[in-house]
This record gives sequence, structure tokens and C-alpha cells, in this order.
Amino acid sequence: MEASIYNQIESKVKRSKPGKLILPSDFKDLGTSTAIRKALSRLVEQKVLVRMGQGIYVIPIKDKVFGDVLPSIEEIAVLLAKKEHVKIMPTGLFALNKIGLSTQIPMKMVFLTNGTKKNIVIGKNALVFQPTTTKKLAMIGSISSLLFVGLEELDLSQLSESEMEKIISLLKKEDPKKLKYDLKLAPARISDFVIKNFLKQRV
Repeated sequence: MEASIYNQIESKVKRSKPGKLILPSDFKDLGTSTAIRKALSRLVEQKVLVRMGQGIYVIPIKDKVFGDVLPSIEEIAVLLAKKEHVKIMPTGLFALNKIGLSTQIPMKMVFLTNGTKKNIVIGKNALVFQPTTTKKLAMIGSISSLLFVGLEELDLSQLSESEMEKIISLLKKEDPKKLKYDLKLAPARISDFVIKNFLKQRV
């Protein structure tokens, strides 16, 4: 019976495109969770799959020069969100790093989500899905949304002059309509700070 389950899973995996994320739940209809885990472990041993973290596998992209090419943690987050049909948005230091306000690359990458909480260890890094309000995920500016959720992690009274200048530069790049929309959704502490220091007017 387990051999049959393995053969079915192997067949499905080998028909899939390189780079695809594989979860045990993809094969729920084929057998028990124990049999599925055993089959996936066997495919890892055969180098058909790479185990990225607990319950997360990927079909590596084979490159003649670099060997197995694996997705980044951010790419895994995007693929995982797509599979589970949930929204995600970078937050904290990771959000600030993405827009160039911080040079730090955090070991823990935190994403806000409308899905369930997840904490996945991938190598020396961690991927966290943190449930949040619909309001935060409704922000639409590619810059302002990341800036506002990132600023929540900081002591705004301690920002340096160069950081303030970077924030001005970032806000100038954002579509004014999207900025105005996101300010209405941002926490009062953040919107007040932005209006007072950068917009100098009521929004």
C-alpha cells in the first residue's frame, strides 16, 4: 500500500515544474500523513526534493554551473501564501530593508497575514506569518505600506537626520493618492508623525 502511495507521489512530483513548493497537504487524498511523510523523505534522499523546513519541500532548479538553485526565504513566503490563498505583507526590519531605510537583513523575516500564524525555521533563518487586521493588509502603496508597518517597530523620536531625509525621499516617490489612502489606514502615531514631519498639512 505504501509503495503505491510513494509511486503516486513520485509521479506527481516529477510532473511538476522545478521551483515548485511541495507540502504534505498536497497529497492528502493519497494516504495517511505518515505514509506521505515517508514518501517525501524518500524523495529527499533521492535528491528529487529538498527539505527547506518542517513540512516544506521544493523541487530544485538544476543549473549546470550552480547545481541546485533553491528559492529565497521571501520566495518561499510568497509561494506558501499563494498555495494557502492568503495575503502577506513584509513588516518590521524586513519591510524597512526592502525599501532601503535599513541595511540590516534580519534573521527572522516577519510577514503580516490574514491567514494562520506560522513560525518556520529554514536553515539559520526563520519565516514568520503573523496574523493582523484587514486594515493593515488593505494598504496599497508599494512604498508607503512597507514604510508605515516598518516604522511601527521604531522609536520615532530617535530617528537620525539621515533616516529622516531617506523617509522624505521615499515619500516623494510614492503616488500621492496611494500615500493619502494609506495614511488613513496607518496607526495614529505613524500618520501623525508623517503629516507633522513631512507633509506639513492635514491629509
